[in-house]
Amino acid sequence: MSDIIRLNAAELGAKLAAGEISSVEATQAHLDRIAAVDGDVHAFLHVNEHALTAAAAIDARRAAGDSLGELAGVPLAIKDVLVTTDQPSTSGSKILEGYMSPFDATVVARSRAAGLVPLGKTNMDEFAMGSSTEHSAYGPTHNPWDLDRIPGGSGGGSAAAVAAFEAPIALGSDTGGSIRQPAHVTGTVGIKPTYGGVSRYGAIAMASSLDQVGPVSRTVLDAGLLHDVIGGYDRNDSTSLPDTWPSFAQAAREGATGQVLKGLKVGIVRELPDSGFQPGVASSFRESLELMQAHGAEIIEISAPHFEYGVAAYYLIHPAEASSNLAKFDSVRFGLRVTPEGNATVEDVMSATREAGFGPEVKRRIILGTYALSAGYYDAYYGSAQKVRTLIQQDFDAAFAKVDVIATPSAPTTAFKIGEKIDDPLQMYLNDLTTIPANLAGVPGISIPSGLAADDGLPVGIQFVAPAREDARLYRVGAALEAVLLDSWGAPLLDRAPVLRSAQGRTEGAR
Repeated sequence: MSDIIRLNAAELGAKLAAGEISSVEATQAHLDRIAAVDGDVHAFLHVNEHALTAAAAIDARRAAGDSLGELAGVPLAIKDVLVTTDQPSTSGSKILEGYMSPFDATVVARSRAAGLVPLGKTNMDEFAMGSSTEHSAYGPTHNPWDLDRIPGGSGGGSAAAVAAFEAPIALGSDTGGSIRQPAHVTGTVGIKPTYGGVSRYGAIAMASSLDQVGPVSRTVLDAGLLHDVIGGYDRNDSTSLPDTWPSFAQAAREGATGQVLKGLKVGIVRELPDSGFQPGVASSFRESLELMQAHGAEIIEISAPHFEYGVAAYYLIHPAEASSNLAKFDSVRFGLRVTPEGNATVEDVMSATREAGFGPEVKRRIILGTYALSAGYYDAYYGSAQKVRTLIQQDFDAAFAKVDVIATPSAPTTAFKIGEKIDDPLQMYLNDLTTIPANLAGVPGISIPSGLAADDGLPVGIQFVAPAREDARLYRVGAALEAVLLDSWGAPLLDRAPVLRSAQGRTEGAR
């Protein structure tokens, strides 16, 4: 059973299709892994009691000769921002504790239809507001590389589950880097698709013009396989693009040959100097670029002068939209209800409920967003931030006229200690320095592991960004570099270090 959890999703799918193992065996192996290590990692908020039943149903369909997809029978972890009918959906908040949705999110429904087996719901920063998964109302998730460190956020639970071999693949959401930054600090792969390329229907909304659902995995191919399942037009999502999309798994397979690097024009941003990054992150980034150059890529310096204002613009647009979206949690329609003593009015109940149900980071952002939208301040703050957003989009347009992709470090530092930045919101917000521009522009981005930082031995990721609708280009480039790096490493990054290593030296499940 222990060998099963080491398989990536494509390998596991192939063995399932060949009848070498059953979905029940694969699901049980991952449930056993969760039982063994999640007390330390805390990647999951809820483990699906129906998982083995769903797995048995896939085995029965396979035995009956049904035509099944490549991921049929493969276990899947689901970020708790996505609603499910058979498991609670809390978005990491006490205000939704125990909430059961009457419908599945579109990406969950499509995953079920493709035969994936939901393992459970993963931990996250409350309403996806955070970069460390420390803002969950249910306690922090721990990084499997070092249990004293954060797994990134807001989707640290999904990334940690994949990194700790509790799940081969997972669903996440990315509003300002919440898939890519956790991938960076856990040695996993994370994709933010083009805005509108994957349905947001059933994703508990935080910032509607920025939120995007995407895959978390251990390989680029696995991400492509899951993206193929969840992507495409959805009439239930008014922002869904009606485009016909190519197979992202096929793009990853094409990229894995390495030929795509020959003649590839890779842009590096002049305004992102090494001095802004941890030395180990900066050196790993340079080494990856040198490796790409050695395989035929051309490295071109580009200018993106407005990227430096991305964090400031984001933290006006995002709180403003969150303030509007979270107004629905009013104690009346669903979720928590706290009734004060005495003759309480609806307003009293609403105030008491929101005070008890929302955590401090959510309250901070609601207040900030409400202020930015208030009379007399709208143009100065929200309106100005939207103008900056347009300038960032224009920076991307100008850059992509010269290069095929833009490369940056996926985040400024490796995983920091739990509690280290919790009382410094600005430092926490700066974790998304390189990922935010892609969300503001609606373009796709991918983070893949680029190695271990020389100064602390923790995972580092490299990010590639492509023009809107060119997600397949990212899969080709990501898979090409992944293949080159794997040749130089000799083994996948996650197979080169112990899982569940604490700063005190305790090792559990070391390989």
